[in-house]
Amino acid sequence: MFATVARSLCGRLFLDRYTATSVPILARLFYRPDDPMAVTMTFPAAVSPDGGNAEWVFSRELLDRGLSAPCGDGDVRIRPNGPDRTLIEFIARDGSALVELSSESLRQFLRWAYAAVPPGEESAHLDLDTVVADLLDDA
Repeated sequence: MFATVARSLCGRLFLDRYTATSVPILARLFYRPDDPMAVTMTFPAAVSPDGGNAEWVFSRELLDRGLSAPCGDGDVRIRPNGPDRTLIEFIARDGSALVELSSESLRQFLRWAYAAVPPGEESAHLDLDTVVADLLDDA
C-alpha cells in the first residue's frame, strides 16, 4: 500500500479577477490511496477568511481533465492558462479565489497519484464500511 502523495507548489493568487494583480502563494496537494477519488489542496491562512488554512477537496479526475480543457461547474473550476500554467478557481459562499500553478508540477503530482492508485482501480482501495458509516453520520 502506498503512502500519502504530497507536493508543495509555488503559484500565484490573483487578487482581482479582472486585472493581473497577484501575489505569490504556496499550495499543498495531497492524495491518499484510502480516499482514491479525491485530491486535497490547502493554502495558507492568508487565503482563508477565518484565518485558518483554506482546504479544498475535489476529484483527481477533475484535476487531470482541467490540465487540457476547461472543466468543472461547481465549487472548483480548472482550465489551462497557456501552455505552461493552469488556473484553479475556488468558489465559496463568502468569496472566491483564483490560483495559477505550473501545469508540469500538477502533472507530476498526478503521475505520483496514478502510481499509488491507477485509474480504474480506485474501488479496490475504498473502505466501503467507512464510507457508509460517514454517510450515515451526515444524515
